[in-house]
Amino acid sequence: MQQHASRPEDPSHDADSLAGSLMFLSGGGEVGAMMRSQDWSASPLGHPRTWPQALRIVVGLMLNSTFPMFVAWGKELGFLYNDPYREVLGDKHPRALGRRFYDIWSEIWHDISPLIDRALKGEATYADRLLLVMNRHGYDEPTWFTFSYSPVRDEHGAIQGMHCACVEVTEQVLAEKYRDEENERFRALFEQAPGIMAVLRGPDHVFELTNQSYLQLIGHRQIVGRAARDALPEVTGQGFFELLDRVYTTGEPFVGHALPLRVQREPDGPLVERFVDFVYQPIRDANGAVSGIFVEGSDVTQRKQVEDELRAANRQKDQFLAMLAHELRNPLAPIMTAAQLLKVGSLDARSVANASEIIGRQAAHMTDLVNDLLDVSRVTRGLVTLEKEELDLNVIVSAAVEQVRPLVDARRHSLTLQLSGRSAHVIGDRTRLVQVISNILNNAAKYTAPGGRIVLSVTVDEKRVHVAVRDNGVGIAPDILPYIFDLFTQAERTPDRSQGGLGIGLALVKSLVALHGGTVHASSDGIGEGSEFCICLPRLATPGGIDDESPSAGMQAPGALRVMVVDDNVDAAQMLAALLEVQGHVVSVEYDARGALERARREHHEVLLLDIGLPDLDGHELARRLRSQPESADATLVALTGYGQSQDRKEAEQAGFDHYLVKPADMDQVNAVLAAAAKAHGR
Repeated sequence: MQQHASRPEDPSHDADSLAGSLMFLSGGGEVGAMMRSQDWSASPLGHPRTWPQALRIVVGLMLNSTFPMFVAWGKELGFLYNDPYREVLGDKHPRALGRRFYDIWSEIWHDISPLIDRALKGEATYADRLLLVMNRHGYDEPTWFTFSYSPVRDEHGAIQGMHCACVEVTEQVLAEKYRDEENERFRALFEQAPGIMAVLRGPDHVFELTNQSYLQLIGHRQIVGRAARDALPEVTGQGFFELLDRVYTTGEPFVGHALPLRVQREPDGPLVERFVDFVYQPIRDANGAVSGIFVEGSDVTQRKQVEDELRAANRQKDQFLAMLAHELRNPLAPIMTAAQLLKVGSLDARSVANASEIIGRQAAHMTDLVNDLLDVSRVTRGLVTLEKEELDLNVIVSAAVEQVRPLVDARRHSLTLQLSGRSAHVIGDRTRLVQVISNILNNAAKYTAPGGRIVLSVTVDEKRVHVAVRDNGVGIAPDILPYIFDLFTQAERTPDRSQGGLGIGLALVKSLVALHGGTVHASSDGIGEGSEFCICLPRLATPGGIDDESPSAGMQAPGALRVMVVDDNVDAAQMLAALLEVQGHVVSVEYDARGALERARREHHEVLLLDIGLPDLDGHELARRLRSQPESADATLVALTGYGQSQDRKEAEQAGFDHYLVKPADMDQVNAVLAAAAKAHGR
């Protein structure tokens, strides 16, 4: 039997067979080539020629897709992917090919394993923009993916793995996050901007956005989502809605400067006027049509007030300078006329004397004007030094009255003094305080019609002394009252009450009172209703801690009497009291009937010396009331008056007076009356 040699295997046949079994790996780019040349001995998947048909189909589809995909197969979920998925893997490629799913993505396993489990149980899953912290470039980085996990079944229907199609949306998410942050920053800037801002949409101007400054301007209320006319009904008729309509219709912006806006800032509250600078800027859509209006501006009410005050101050300054020129020209006219007459040289002695007196008088008037100006300048610049001493403000008031008395008498005013029955001691400069009170009195006399009434009162409390001057004159307009003490401020002067002067007296009064640690204020019910000026100064208790009470009876000298002097002439009352005190009597002083009655109820007096012409009650009525009071019923009442007719004496006797003395009373007569009173009271 012929023996035949064995036939060797054909290598080309084996190569063709292998190539045929790997046709599903054809194409696929770099990853496809790797799969064809990969050493699969260490992979849980084994060599591709051993892969089941289901896996081959999925891999074939995946390799030829331009969408990032991977498939995980078998119990250990061997990992296969395509070229587009390389970007997802980063530095994990190419080592990831064929390895276990867990080994590749262990850092995100806790995030994706629940989804994997569901897919392996037959439930397709979907995740949108899932945050995954991956380590694919040697460091942890946040990434976001949108993907789906789908179960993969073998030819028998059993689930053998899972398939994923994914897209990385990290750049998109970060861009949106950055945009949102920018929007939030812009919103915060919009909200916190010091200027008013609002965005209105549509032809009805519906509020879309507003900031806090806008809400502060209009009063905090819910306006977003509401049309402007519904949200701010009180603004109707003020022109703002019409401006919005015009800007929306024409597309032309509008700029407003310091326009008045009246709004109801509190529910059911009054309209409040504010002033606003603002811009209505049209907002256009993609087609260029106006779709809304951006409102931007600021509340300039405070600035407007300051500007108005500066303009008013400037006007007042101009008016003051014009008045100063007028007041200086007035005395210059008679001076020049008199000088021209003297220059002629043909005047007799009487005419020369008259011209000289005119020049002297008018020059003195001009000097007073200049001195007033210099005085205000020195005081306002802090160059005045006060010569302070302890003073009784009752005495200061009396001195001021004497200075103003000629003007008061010339205008036939009724001047009533209501002086305090208590000590009114202050620390101050006598000359300056007399100047302060005389300025206010002079003002009252000038601006009160002839025959008017002026009341000057001094009252005392525990810490302060108050001097008030009330008149029934022309009054002060409400718009002038807040500025009446400001320099260059003066109410309008009409020809019938133009009294001369520069109108700076009240500014000087305020400055001098402030230097004494006091305050001054004015009040008036309006034009024609008179006015009141009140000065308030710190009160000083009298030496030794004794306030306004008379010495106690235990301090009274033997044979001395307790005497009260009642007279509205401060100097006369205090001089008489001083003489009586020198003689050992205990003396108290009152300057009006009211104070005398109050003191008589508090203290017992053996003798009362009463002036008849008192400001509030006359002496006769005061005597009758004293007689009706148990505390003074047995006192010796002495009338001390300038009237000396027999009828006057009879009226005094009927009123209850024991003695009648005519001013100026002789001290011998006074002493005789006091001696009789001492005997009557057992002294």
